[in-house]
Amino acid sequence: MGSRTDSEQHLRDLALLRRVRDRIDREYAQPLDVEALARGVNMSGGHLSRQFRIAYGESPYSYLMTRRIERAMSLLRRGDLSVTEVCFEVGCSSLGTFSTRFTELVGVPPSVYRVDAAGALAGMPSYFSKQVSRPIRNREAPAAASQLA
Repeated sequence: MGSRTDSEQHLRDLALLRRVRDRIDREYAQPLDVEALARGVNMSGGHLSRQFRIAYGESPYSYLMTRRIERAMSLLRRGDLSVTEVCFEVGCSSLGTFSTRFTELVGVPPSVYRVDAAGALAGMPSYFSKQVSRPIRNREAPAAASQLA
């Protein structure tokens, strides 16, 4: 009977983790931290971080920053906002941290991306441009490239 209880608890934890992920997806521009996310599902911050990493392969903070950078990429492609405006629009409070994380995930600084992406994706359907412009962590890119060879 113990394994059934463990299995049920695991399913409950997964449901809570999905709630956290959904909240990040909805509220990415709000000031979110692991402790606030954990309180929302009655977990400790450490437990949430460990379980989230097991379930999704990255920490809650990393997932949040990825969502923010994805949205920033979209705003930068539009070209009507400055990099600083985009930084604050997506919920980042430090331009330096935003630029560093953007460069880590996308491979180029946001200012370069803004100039290059504006023309590169012009006329492309949005559902397709989202796929081809999704951020990939630089440390993951070589593995993906080797699969193509």
